[in-house]
Amino acid sequence: MTYAAKALTQGRELIAFRIGDQEFSVNIMSVREIRGWTPVTPMPHAPHYVLGIINLRGAVLPIIDLSLRLGMKPVEPTVRHVIIVAQVGAKIVGLLVDAVSDILTVTDENVQPTPDIASELEKNYARGILAIEGRMICMIELESLFPQIESEAA
Repeated sequence: MTYAAKALTQGRELIAFRIGDQEFSVNIMSVREIRGWTPVTPMPHAPHYVLGIINLRGAVLPIIDLSLRLGMKPVEPTVRHVIIVAQVGAKIVGLLVDAVSDILTVTDENVQPTPDIASELEKNYARGILAIEGRMICMIELESLFPQIESEAA
């Protein structure tokens, strides 16, 4: 059995998090760390979903309001919010979310296709829906959500 086939049968790990009353997940392999909210320094002419930047151990880290990037209402960050530091292509970004809720191990049998009623934006970044323990969790593909970061890296 190949490594890829073994990974699908044994499952892959995802980090689940909340934004408002919805749950999302990303591949755990793209997550570098989870940290508490830190006030940001605004950046002029940045995209509307970029809150600003922080200093992360000497590196400049852009902080993205994931709620805004997903087309939801903006978040007013508080000390209860967290930043998921994630690798997107060759870049590191901070994703502002309400809270990290779980680490999940899923197989392809757990993943349902994205509904046909989803918007074009959702179809671009959503890799499927997990229906686990009465919860509906949207799987996000970060590279699809931030294609400009990928193109900048190239």
